[in-house]
Amino acid sequence: MAIYIASEGQEVAASAHSVPRTYAWIVFALTFGLLLSDYMSRQVLNAVFPILKAEWQLSDTQLGSLSGIVALLVGLLTFPLSVLADRWGRVKSIVLMAALWSLATLACAIAENYNQMFAARFFVGVGEAAYGSVGIALIISIFPAHLRSTLSAAFMAGGAVGAVLGMALGGVVATHFGWRWSFGTMALFGFVLVVLYRLIVAEHKLRPYGSDEQTQNGDAASPLKLRALAAELFSSTSVIMAYVGSGLQLFIMAAMIAWMPSFLNRYYGMPTDKAGVGAAAFILIGALGMVLCGMLTDRLSRTAAIRKWTIAITYCCISSLCLLIAFQLPAGTAQLVMIGAGMLLVAGTTGPAGAMVANLIHPSVHASAFATLTLANNMLGLAPGPFVTGVIADRVGLLGALEIVPLFALGAAVAFGIGRRHYAKDLQRIQAQKA
Repeated sequence: MAIYIASEGQEVAASAHSVPRTYAWIVFALTFGLLLSDYMSRQVLNAVFPILKAEWQLSDTQLGSLSGIVALLVGLLTFPLSVLADRWGRVKSIVLMAALWSLATLACAIAENYNQMFAARFFVGVGEAAYGSVGIALIISIFPAHLRSTLSAAFMAGGAVGAVLGMALGGVVATHFGWRWSFGTMALFGFVLVVLYRLIVAEHKLRPYGSDEQTQNGDAASPLKLRALAAELFSSTSVIMAYVGSGLQLFIMAAMIAWMPSFLNRYYGMPTDKAGVGAAAFILIGALGMVLCGMLTDRLSRTAAIRKWTIAITYCCISSLCLLIAFQLPAGTAQLVMIGAGMLLVAGTTGPAGAMVANLIHPSVHASAFATLTLANNMLGLAPGPFVTGVIADRVGLLGALEIVPLFALGAAVAFGIGRRHYAKDLQRIQAQKA
């Protein structure tokens, strides 16, 4: 099996063409809408944690597994399904994936017990596994090259927006109509977009503009065997530590996203709708922090790339300290302010980690490198974060678990520290290869 990587010359040639502007933006809007549906379907569960716990007598471990299974499947299947989508056709793959996660979300709405809900959530994860990578690949292929950074940033920001909408809207719907309608609403939104996507977006309308099979998989692309690809993706200590540090830090973000509605419900007495809205506010703070921390990192490391590692370590340590202090405080304004401060920095390492990986991996395999970073983020952070927190909560209570979770940032800081130590030598070797 070979992975085909487009050459630099081909990428420039492909980007010289663009679909009609109006049609391109319609495709972007629909693809972005499905990204919102993706994260709304994934995160609506967290808003109804308190209701499911009471109705089905679930443990926190079980609740955490219902959230973590989606991220686990995303981590395991992102890379292989993305490769298949490139070969089979991105538009067809997107429609199939969105239909699957919408159908699985509808199955969540009619689940009668934990086992049925777990099975439904399993297929939500299968459907969502490769959507992020396939969706952004399709978007990039139909716009000029000079818009790629802007479009990529806007597309990825949709994940946080979708998570906020899923939790906030899910909590409100659950309070007024019941938790089943929370899932049903998300499924309906997904089905509507699937129908629109199927009717409006067509592969043959995109192929003339640089996204046809020959461009993706034909002679213009150079094959790279999986063994050689793996050797490049794990070619240095510093890049491996970037993967590890990024994943460990996101463990905290995932735990906070999953358990904040329950925390506000249990310790602040908030009903489901208000707890969902409150948790959504903290997620928005985290999303804003990702952007601000990335901008700050670029500014401070403009003349010395190694500073990215030092800055990432700083984000880890300060976010850990803020959250450790927060969960030692009694319920009240001071605690919420400290949680907000921690959330502002807790995902700040996302930008620096991406830059580290880009600097350390040859440009010809950047797409695969970011797929590997996504895998690490999911397997080390996003998947185990909610589950492990639930396991700990069953033993020491949710507050006790949240007092422990920020310590994972120290592991991330150690990983970034090791990477920093090897970075100069590894970067020098990579630059010599590029030359």
